[in-house]
Order: sequence, then C-alpha cells, then structure tokens
Amino acid sequence: MTHLHGKVALITGAGSGIGKATAVLLAQHGARVVALAHTPEEVEQTVKEITQKGNEAMASIADISNENEIKSAIQQVVEHWGRLDIVFANAGINGVWAPIEELALDEWNRTITTNLTGTFLTIKYAVPYLKKQGGSIVVTASVNGTRIFSNTGATAYSATKAAQVAMTKMLAVELAQSNIRVNVVCPGATETEISDNTQARDTEQIKFPVDFPKGSIPLGGKPATSEDVAELVMFLSSDAARTITGTEVWIDGASSLVKG
Repeated sequence: MTHLHGKVALITGAGSGIGKATAVLLAQHGARVVALAHTPEEVEQTVKEITQKGNEAMASIADISNENEIKSAIQQVVEHWGRLDIVFANAGINGVWAPIEELALDEWNRTITTNLTGTFLTIKYAVPYLKKQGGSIVVTASVNGTRIFSNTGATAYSATKAAQVAMTKMLAVELAQSNIRVNVVCPGATETEISDNTQARDTEQIKFPVDFPKGSIPLGGKPATSEDVAELVMFLSSDAARTITGTEVWIDGASSLVKG
C-alpha cells in the first residue's frame, strides 16, 4: 500500500473528475490535501467527502491563470500546513474547437492562458516550497497533441497539451538537483465532465473520416475512469516512483496507438 503520511498535496481542478478522484485517493493514503478550484461549491464538496472519512483536507478557491490568486493560494497552504510535497497541476479546459480560420483570438488566448499559463504559474509558485525537502509534480496533459491529431479543430487545446509535455521534460532536468520529480499523464477518453466545457463549432466540416469497426479502445473497450487516472497520479507522486521523472504516461487502453 502506498503511504503518503505527512505529505501535503495541492491538487488543481479538484472540484470534479480526475482532480476530485485524485484528491480523495491521496487523502485516503494519508496525504493532507489542498483541493483547489475556481468553483467554491464543487471544491467544498470534495473537501467534505474527504473529511467525512476522517482524512485531512482544505479548500482553496483560485483561478490558476490569475497570478496573484494562485500565488496567494499556495502561500496559504504553506502557512496552514508548513510544507508542500506534491503538486498535481490538473486544472484545464477543452475550450473552443473550431476550424483555424474561425477560431477567434480571444478563444485561443483563453485556452492557452488557462491550460498553459495556469500550469506555469502553479508550478512556478510551488517550486520554492518543494525545494525545501524535494517532492513531486504531476501535470495533466492529454492524448491530444501528444499522440492523437485527428480531433480536428482542437488546435489551441492540442498546442497546450504538447507544450505541457515539453514543460515537464524541461523542468525534470532543471529541478532534478533539488530532488523534485516532474511527470505528465496523458489520459484518453475518460469518464469526466471536461467534455461539458468543449465548444465544438463547425468541426464536422473539417474532420478527416476515421472508422473503428471494432471500437477505438483496444484494451477493454471502455474509457478509463477518473479513479484509474488517480491511481496513476498517486503512484507517480509516491516514493515508489522515486527514480521516475521527465516521463509522459498515456492512460488510454492503447486507443492513441490506433487512432493517431
């Protein structure tokens, strides 16, 4: 069994989906969890689920793309618990998926700012505290932009996901001497709510036809659950993965190997 006793874990996008499942799982294994999101009701519910089971958690409300908010949120974590060991930079949006000539600059900017700048700010302000004793950073990217390029119209989203993988590898080298590991998970189809914030516009006009007569997920035929991804994040955050850094892990039942 993985033990995270004494560790403090910050999880962004913790109001639902992968973030919430990971917050609950890490807390079950002894971590003191900071559930961060911009939606107060959801994140309070996550904390309630954790504390009702006798585990420790606190809610943090912040927009990860707002420098002052994320900086303040991380400072509050350290003031409350005196340390920070694990960061799961998970918050993100799908945003608008549309043909390139129809994708507005403000739509592009919103996706880039939330997914990429938000990840940058989360890590930037967490690193000084992680350096004090070493730790683990895990980033949520996607199969899109890393192995799959057939979800036509997802140009901004895929660009952020590819960039998150590059950021992970750069920081794995930079932070290794401080005993901070940096890895990235690339989920495929997952049973979460992120599709609710996808705005697809006219993408059917530009899609390349791809046919999967036997289904698109070779292993088991079903999408991963949020809990499946949480198990992977917990492993990467734990001492069991002490020599793993700069690595992307796809968790998609091999679907990206047949769908690229």
